[in-house]
Amino acid sequence: MSDAQDRAWAELSDRFLWDVPRGEAETSVEPGAVADLTAVYGRSAPLIVEIGSGQGHAIIHAASSRPDVNFLAIEVFRAGLARTMLDADRAGVSNLRLAEANAPEVLQHLLPAASVDEIWVFFPDPWHKKKHTKRRLIAPEFTDIALGALRPGGRLRLATDWEDYAKQMRTVLDAAHGFARDFDGDWAERFEGRVLTAFERKGSRVGRDIRDLTYVTDSV
Repeated sequence: MSDAQDRAWAELSDRFLWDVPRGEAETSVEPGAVADLTAVYGRSAPLIVEIGSGQGHAIIHAASSRPDVNFLAIEVFRAGLARTMLDADRAGVSNLRLAEANAPEVLQHLLPAASVDEIWVFFPDPWHKKKHTKRRLIAPEFTDIALGALRPGGRLRLATDWEDYAKQMRTVLDAAHGFARDFDGDWAERFEGRVLTAFERKGSRVGRDIRDLTYVTDSV
């Protein structure tokens, strides 16, 4: 990490970083470690979770724009979390927490069941080499975990600039129990709540189309 990121980690972790009970691995979550969200955020409010928050551009913008909502950024790369804390402090947001942990374990073990209003997965690692595609996050086992975390009528929002991954996402979610399309046609409209980041601009510049998908859980 840079010197600024080191300072942010040392000075801001107490304010932003979730003290996650660990399992055996460094970024694991102890099974059964269900959190009290009202205690974590100091209030009761809708919860939006971003998986793979990177340097935090999207979620800081969202948290600044929607102070009535609680936001959780999940990321395993410490430098990205440190940058997020630094920028969140500069933006003066108080409704954001960060978890340095494996996202499926956060959804399954840390968050109470049916406590999340929306899950965002924007530009996840595409693992574009054929031998690595099995590592992709959006797979049938993930949809079961996401369904358990989302409240009835909650939404799963996805975006990617890799066409084959977008098609895989759509195939997996179309077949997933408890999820239904929240869009017409082949792809969803671009989610207006997603700030346009340098990463997305780069994908567009090299000719990759950005594809959005939105799915909603059963309301009962």
